[in-house]
Amino acid sequence: MNKILVVDDDKNLLDVLKYNLVNDGFTVVTAEDGIQALEIARREKPDLILLDIMLPGLDGFEVCRILRKEMSIPILMLTAKTQEIDKVVGLELGADDYITKPFSIRELMARVRAMFRRSQWTEQQMPSTEPTAQSVLKADSLEVDVVGHRVFHKGTAMKLSPKEFDLLAFLMRHRGQVFNREQLVEKVWGYDYGGTARTVDVHMRALRRKIENNPVKPEYLITIHGFGYKFEG
Repeated sequence: MNKILVVDDDKNLLDVLKYNLVNDGFTVVTAEDGIQALEIARREKPDLILLDIMLPGLDGFEVCRILRKEMSIPILMLTAKTQEIDKVVGLELGADDYITKPFSIRELMARVRAMFRRSQWTEQQMPSTEPTAQSVLKADSLEVDVVGHRVFHKGTAMKLSPKEFDLLAFLMRHRGQVFNREQLVEKVWGYDYGGTARTVDVHMRALRRKIENNPVKPEYLITIHGFGYKFEG
């Protein structure tokens, strides 16, 4: 069974989320503050983390930042804030998705199941219709090990979030082909993704900082103004 770490300082919500996730077949561990969340994540190595932003000790942003440096676990941020900047900050720190409180349990469960379905940790199940099914994608000094879920730039291993990896691998498989933001959301995040096309821009900026020699003048991840993005190389 997939293991989920749920982090929230609202004990009632924590109990409700645990009850529903367990009933849906998941193993669940919980934490009520940021420091405890780090300890449990390191010890339990969950397959997915539901992470509230407003936490005592360390807030969810800081927890996300630290965890993303240590492990490539999908992170779904829970936030009571509705400002776009809070969502963008979470994504830039490495979160893969977000859901705004108050949310329905049905919506959350659908989002959790979608994240597991789309996880690149099941890359071997990619449909055979993909134009390039090789396990290693290469472009100059950039190398993506699809099966091992690793990325190397000039021989150095790069730490990417799961969705950063998904986005890069998808574009490399379709190099030279231009996709608009809505198409990338559909292909990488899935039809049932509840976020916005702005998410693509945030992940693209993060990828450029990690794999481009000059993020301002990218060689691989090219913007086609007025339309979207493509991979060159």
